[in-house]
Amino acid sequence: MHSDAAAVNFQLNSHLSTLANIHKIYHTLNKLNLTEDVGQDDHQTGSLRSCSSSDCFGKVMPPRKKRRPASGDDLSAKKSRHDSMYRKYDTTRIKTEEEAFSSKRCLEWFYEYAGTDDVVGPEGMEKFCEDIGVEPENVVMLVLAWKLDAQNMGYFTLQEWLKGMTSLQCDTTEKLRNTLDYLRSLLNDSTNFKLIYRYAFDFARQSKYKVINKDQWCNVLEFSRTINLDLSNYDEDGAWPVLLDEFVEWYKDKQMS
Repeated sequence: MHSDAAAVNFQLNSHLSTLANIHKIYHTLNKLNLTEDVGQDDHQTGSLRSCSSSDCFGKVMPPRKKRRPASGDDLSAKKSRHDSMYRKYDTTRIKTEEEAFSSKRCLEWFYEYAGTDDVVGPEGMEKFCEDIGVEPENVVMLVLAWKLDAQNMGYFTLQEWLKGMTSLQCDTTEKLRNTLDYLRSLLNDSTNFKLIYRYAFDFARQSKYKVINKDQWCNVLEFSRTINLDLSNYDEDGAWPVLLDEFVEWYKDKQMS
């Protein structure tokens, strides 16, 4: 009887030792994330976790491993990302090409108004003004001619066009329309205004009406900047040209009458 009890105790201790070793190995694998998910039919390990002995067994479920995509899914995902990146790059590239200045496009734009000539004449200029939405006599056209350094009123040569439009980075009608406000703003700068004013004299010198010379033209600008509207600070003994002396005399007589 005693021998039978000893045998039972020996077998029980052996089983407990085996179960403890299995438990230790299981948790070691679990820490290394090498265990698989436990299914509902895995009654053996399930019964192992149901053991109430806190010394030997824990109730912590092994973490569920993330599903790795199948090879086909992985390739599809990579292809989708690649296509998306390519479309984004392609769209950016096209947009950049449209925004970047093109000498070829600028040349084609010039010949829309020049026809077969190497100069935009009065007829082409009229169409050009209509397309950009300004009247030919608008002051912004004078500023544009100044930027192109045009030598003759009503004409833009090929060289003037390419040089000036390149400096403005305009190769289409739309781009020039968007630049008109910038051209007008140049008149607000005193230095630019003086340069444009002086340029206007040479630009219009082909006119048959030559009333004043260039010095008188520049003196008119200085007169407008320094003399009060009521002419109260005008010095008749100053170094003003006779033309302005006559203007002041005429104006005062008109005010008195």
